Order: sequence, then C-alpha cells, then structure tokens
Amino acid sequence: MARTGVFGALSKEHREQLMALAHEVSFEAGERLFDEGGEADRFWIIHTGTVALDLRVPGQRPAVIETLGAGKLLGWSWLVPPHRWHLGAEADSPVRAYEFDAAAVREMCAKDPGLDHELCTYVSGVLARRLRSSRMRLLDLYAPHGAGEVP
Repeated sequence: MARTGVFGALSKEHREQLMALAHEVSFEAGERLFDEGGEADRFWIIHTGTVALDLRVPGQRPAVIETLGAGKLLGWSWLVPPHRWHLGAEADSPVRAYEFDAAAVREMCAKDPGLDHELCTYVSGVLARRLRSSRMRLLDLYAPHGAGEVP
C-alpha cells in the first residue's frame, strides 16, 4: 500500500488499525456508488480506476466536479453529521477500492484520540480541496467568463 494520501497522513500504527477494518470491493464502469443526499455510511480509498464526483443541477445532467484516481479518499460526508452525501459518485472505469464501514471507523476514532486527530486533519484538507474544486468547476460551467478570477 502506497504511503500517499490518507496512508501517508497516518502513523504506521494508525494505518494498520484503519486497514484492519478494510475490505476490497470493485465497481463496474458506469456504476453509481452513491447519490447526493443519501446516507453516508461508508467510504473508500481507491486502489485502481477512476470515480467522478458530481453535483445535481436542476434541469440538467449532474455536473462532474472532480475525478478521483488511485490513492484518493472517496467520501468525507461519513465523518460530519448528519452523515449525508454532499455529492454523488459514479465509476468512470472499473474500480477496485478499500471500503470502510463509517460507524466502525468513527467508533475506533472515539477510542483513539490520536487516530481521530490524524484522520480528521486529513479529511478536513480533502474537504477544503473538494470545496475549492466544486466552486471552480461551477464557475467554469455557469458564471460569466472571468467571474471566478481572484484580483
């Protein structure tokens, strides 16, 4: 397992604790992993393949916000109440991933403040990057040219 992404953010001990809860799953290209508003009861670390994160747009097809590949964390909504997906996700290609039960990981974090801190710090960085990415993508799609530029 590569020491990048969430694996690089966790100590060896915490990496091993987290991976003890993992099980491998696969998804076919075009398969929906979750939809915006649904219960966020799990998350994944992508091993191979790509997943498109999308946002519902009334009257239009969902807008792809970002595409995630190997080593990326898929899903952060499991960590933040009310544990509902803020985006949707669909496999762009065949995907293999490590899947984690969110309740089990939250319980493990409650018992280990060090793991909780490392994981929350990592996920908050992912959240910040995804919000920036969402903003920029929506400006690209719907704002007048140059509206998203920073002076």
